[in-house]
Amino acid sequence: MDTTTLFGTEKISKILLKLAPPVMLAQLIQALYNIVDSLFVGRYSDSGLAALSMIYPVQLLMIALAVGTGVGINTVMAARLGVGNQKQADACAGVGTPLALAMWLVFAAGLWAFMPTYARMSTDSPDVIADIISYGRIVCLFSTGLFVESIWTKVHQATGNMKTPMLAQIAGAAVNIVLDPLLIFGLFGFPELGIAGAAIATVCGQFVAAAIVFRGGYRPSPALARYPGYIASIFRLGLPNMLMQAAYTFYILGLNLILAGFSDQAVTALGLYYKWQTFFFIPLGAMQTCIVPILSFNYAAENIARCRQTLAVAIRFGLALMAVGTACFVCIPVPMLRAFSSDPQVVEIGRIAFRFIGVSFLPMVTSLIFPVFFQAIGASLKSALLTIVRTMVLFVPLGYAFSQIGLSFFWLTFPVTEVLTSLLGGFFYLGFLRQRRQTAAAQ
Repeated sequence: MDTTTLFGTEKISKILLKLAPPVMLAQLIQALYNIVDSLFVGRYSDSGLAALSMIYPVQLLMIALAVGTGVGINTVMAARLGVGNQKQADACAGVGTPLALAMWLVFAAGLWAFMPTYARMSTDSPDVIADIISYGRIVCLFSTGLFVESIWTKVHQATGNMKTPMLAQIAGAAVNIVLDPLLIFGLFGFPELGIAGAAIATVCGQFVAAAIVFRGGYRPSPALARYPGYIASIFRLGLPNMLMQAAYTFYILGLNLILAGFSDQAVTALGLYYKWQTFFFIPLGAMQTCIVPILSFNYAAENIARCRQTLAVAIRFGLALMAVGTACFVCIPVPMLRAFSSDPQVVEIGRIAFRFIGVSFLPMVTSLIFPVFFQAIGASLKSALLTIVRTMVLFVPLGYAFSQIGLSFFWLTFPVTEVLTSLLGGFFYLGFLRQRRQTAAAQ
């Protein structure tokens, strides 16, 4: 089935059921690898588990730059394909690889120098500081695979090919999972490297994934004179996703600093939530990935009714699937926490936290899908504003305000933030529909 038929006329639910399962499977494997990674590190040392929680915002920043650039390329390509311009779509993809390498170089050099300062800012424990520096420098310096794999994956997805990225993610995660115990504990003749071994396993998995998506994802670069125009389009459309991901870095860092005022165990509990959250947010992440090319294609083709239908179906699917995550976080928080930590204080703090946060999963569906909708149709300002309001205006200030009442009240930050963001997103969406009706009436 060609792209025009798939995105332009096929039933929306059928497209999502066709495209989403490979993405979900890939993200499921990725989530499992993240969980297994933490399990092995947690078994090796408590300082290593704390270090992973504290380095998490930095990893999110790296992913934000890589994936956000890929999303920009994906959106530009889908829009060009929507008007039948294959040549410009390929040229945009060709800009991606040099751009990814340039971003990796700047990012790796900057964080290599900044990592010791970041570690000392995050904790006073010498062991945790050493682990943060060791793990962080390795995953930043050798993040080339992550940057180029993110670009080539989005090139595949822009044309409706979800299977190759799925296979790449599975293979990369499998390599990581196999290497983790070998390099952390020094099994079968491998050196015992501790948390540095976990970092090496991570980057090895990223390089394997990049090698797999290289076939069919790489495109030759266009003429140098065409770079500025394509780069401007890529960043204009990818910026909301970058901001959304990068804002996670700053709000998680802000929440970590607030919780550090209570105890290191509170920071660890939040870190364990994000480990499990990755696993339960697979359906929503898949919806976000799959609806971008559908929305971009149909908006470019001026099929607004199909854009509305795509959003409605994605929200219904997201709510149904996220209800499972809510049930788990509310009903079985203690077994989830004890899978990683036997510290009774971490378990008790996390038990309360997981139940509060679990309630926020349902309104989080719309608070995260509305920015993706506006990003896909080129309304980058609204998309960015929703992200900034959620992460900068609401999360950290509300977290600080609730923390003044007590640690248990701090966790109210999550449901309150998601409800308010969803209301603002709904307001923007109604304004978009009203504007389209006025435009149609004037024609």
